Amino acid sequence: MIPPTSQRPPTELTITEARDELKRLETLIAYHNFAYYHNNAPEISDAAFDALRQRYNTIVSLHPTIEPTHSAAHAIGAPLDSHFGKHQHLVPMLSLDNVFNRADFESFVTRVIRFLGLSPDDAACLPFIAEPKIDGLSVNLTYKNGVFTHGTTRGNGTEGEDVTENLRTLRDIPPQLSYSYPELIEIRGEVFLSKTDFLALNTEQELSKKRLFANPRNAAAGSLRQLDPTITAQRPLSLFAYALGFSSEPLGNSHWDFLKQLKKWGFPVNPLSQRITSIEEAETFFTLIAKQRAALPYDIDGVVYKIDSLNLQNRLGTIGRVPRWATAWKFPAEQAITTLRDIEIQVGRTGTLTPVAHLDPVNIGGVLVTKATLHNEDEIIRKDIRIGDRVFVQRAGDVIPQVLGITPETSILPLDLIFLFFLIIVLFAVRMLYDQKMRLYAAVQAGYRVLHKRLNDSFTLFLDTPLILKDSVNKIFASFMRQV
Repeated sequence: MIPPTSQRPPTELTITEARDELKRLETLIAYHNFAYYHNNAPEISDAAFDALRQRYNTIVSLHPTIEPTHSAAHAIGAPLDSHFGKHQHLVPMLSLDNVFNRADFESFVTRVIRFLGLSPDDAACLPFIAEPKIDGLSVNLTYKNGVFTHGTTRGNGTEGEDVTENLRTLRDIPPQLSYSYPELIEIRGEVFLSKTDFLALNTEQELSKKRLFANPRNAAAGSLRQLDPTITAQRPLSLFAYALGFSSEPLGNSHWDFLKQLKKWGFPVNPLSQRITSIEEAETFFTLIAKQRAALPYDIDGVVYKIDSLNLQNRLGTIGRVPRWATAWKFPAEQAITTLRDIEIQVGRTGTLTPVAHLDPVNIGGVLVTKATLHNEDEIIRKDIRIGDRVFVQRAGDVIPQVLGITPETSILPLDLIFLFFLIIVLFAVRMLYDQKMRLYAAVQAGYRVLHKRLNDSFTLFLDTPLILKDSVNKIFASFMRQV
């Protein structure tokens, strides 16, 4: 049986099948773009959307003559909301191409070198600026004679929604540039909501029985695109400035110098940004940021790499909807690294005991994950998972997130605490094994005394985490005795 066209590799499609598949993908891409940018309510994960676009691009590369003219797959953003005024960007706000591994990034660098015709010596030390890719809402800020006059969303890339009054409520946007500014300038930045503020906002939404936001990006977009600026003012939105749009006069020779100028004008600039000069440094920076990702107060979904020289940026120009001089190295969309903060034992309706991991919040596939399953005690032993470990977490589709294992980093707590964890499970199992209450009480009391002795012997070596665990043990046994 021949599989459907949508499931077959692009190389196996006939011209007619490829043309039909492009139309199907174009429709899907346009639909999900609208859901993401206009409705602030994505219906598929970032990984699933990237897969649609990658399949589209692969088919076009194999059959370049059949791509529809003005394909919706190349559209930037989404149609503007009619409730907002429109404001045209002086320089288009483009999207970025994505890479997903070192080989992809090497291909990007090779294309840049080939286009510029650089010598091997120049190519070997081509400077880039590496910046964490904030998962927020892109905005364009216009200043005339140093005064903030217009603020717009990305919109369709050519013109955006006028949210000037909403943006005036952000403390991170200076109303007046301090000194040495062009007569007219566009400054690009990313509006975002911190993880802590996102969780607090969703708690408020839940108490008010309102729709919950899937992630901080959607929450930030929904907060900024309010018809009433006073609502935006109540949301703790932040901004990182990161790029130049239009300028009526030159502003230095490099992107790095421009970032320094932004800081002088009072804009927040991501302090993790770095200047690098090789593919090895790019990969090292990406790995470092991936490890720091969960600990950052804001959400990121990759690292952006830009050619540092503004002159080379101008020479490279754009191709379609993206610049040739920049790319985004995306994290694996369904996996992330975070810290295991606690292990909770959940008791199911049938008495099944399931260990659940409490995690530092981390975005996986477009959803902020704070809990994941550990399956059972056998899995915990096999993977040697302990409280305080740095762990790999995976989320696939609608499946409950799961802890895949620990990173090579050293665990914080000793194996003795794992013994205590399993002792708790054994004592719970007593409830299932004995029917006579007196024997049950005796077993529980004996186990409780042993457990407290082990806790008192072991916890003298440690501080906060063991005390939390000890408190949890007391609560578990109190709950258990009530059931009996």
